[in-house]
Amino acid sequence: MSRLNYHHLYYFWRVAKHGNLTATAQQLAVSQSALSAQINQLEHSIGQPLFAREGRTLVLTELGQTVLNYAEDIFQRGEELQQLLKQGTLALPSLRIGVLSSMSRNFIDTFIQPLMQQNDVHFQLIARPQPELQELLAQHQLDVILTNHELPSNDEIAWQSQLLARQPLSVIAPQALAQLPTQVDESYRGQRWVVPSYASPLRAAFESFCTQHELAPDIVAEADDMAMLRLLARDSGALAVMPAVVVRDELVSGLLSKRFELPNSFENFYAVTLSRKYQHPLLSPLLQATQHLS
Repeated sequence: MSRLNYHHLYYFWRVAKHGNLTATAQQLAVSQSALSAQINQLEHSIGQPLFAREGRTLVLTELGQTVLNYAEDIFQRGEELQQLLKQGTLALPSLRIGVLSSMSRNFIDTFIQPLMQQNDVHFQLIARPQPELQELLAQHQLDVILTNHELPSNDEIAWQSQLLARQPLSVIAPQALAQLPTQVDESYRGQRWVVPSYASPLRAAFESFCTQHELAPDIVAEADDMAMLRLLARDSGALAVMPAVVVRDELVSGLLSKRFELPNSFENFYAVTLSRKYQHPLLSPLLQATQHLS
């Protein structure tokens, strides 16, 4: 592939955003044929089509959508830079934080507190499943991702995983069961439970705990999303298993109580970045400020 022509890419970006070749040509004050030729040259240099025609409509191909995602980031940043230069000052770009969609919102809130305490700071929180987060980070569309999965580096991508916190897995009780002892005994037999699903690494820790104490839990609900698990703990009347940070507010208010922690059972929280020559200026101070969160 020849060197990417950003002039051609810009024309592609404008057409892809507008969806109409004729109208875009008018906006750019060029002829439709000249605009079409620029896009054809871009497709030729890439070696694959970026648009497909459906009747009179231009529709992005799968590759075209990927190219558009990159072009969107490139030219939006360029427009931001142009506006900032006109104003005579350079402000920090937005810090883009990807968060695992099933993670505890309370943990995320704790992580971003240093940002909330600063003036003139802008950040974005983008919640996605794990594979999408990794793809967005690899495409440089995120500055950091928060996840409970450590990502070791491989031959293709140099993931950098930093452990932020280890939250003990706890047994959480509603008010009606607040009299249960703070260590497991016979009174825990026959209780109803809400627990993480088998998709969560926390479930294996709970299963091991039950085996060790010969418990046959009556599991009434499972969830792989911590926000949903929080609601189930609050409203089901059953015992729940999760890190206490998930129900921090309910523990403070007395709506729920922590009975005990499962021994040697933790949920780990990681900040994952990529090795880059340029990192967002806010990122390193934020990670230093949020090391070993409790």
